[in-house]
Amino acid sequence: MVTVGMNYKVINGKEETFENAFNNVLKVMAEMDGHTKTALYKDVNDPQQYLIVSDWNSEEAYNAFLNSDKFAGVVNWGKENILAGRPSHTVYRQ
Repeated sequence: MVTVGMNYKVINGKEETFENAFNNVLKVMAEMDGHTKTALYKDVNDPQQYLIVSDWNSEEAYNAFLNSDKFAGVVNWGKENILAGRPSHTVYRQ
């Protein structure tokens, strides 16, 4: 089991667009082998800062999700000009 923390800084005014995109990604995650659960958190002191916490059966399952055509099909961060910088991901192995 692994937990992945994905940190995103969103451009001011793009919060709703990001949250809607996250819901599309969540639907894809739910279909992926090895996915257990995922939640989106918003920093109460910085409304453009988000954390996605995702549990997977293995790091390989998470990587398969990231490299999947389904994931690529629902993520348009660059096209939509949503992110204020490059996201950072941390894998916590249990």
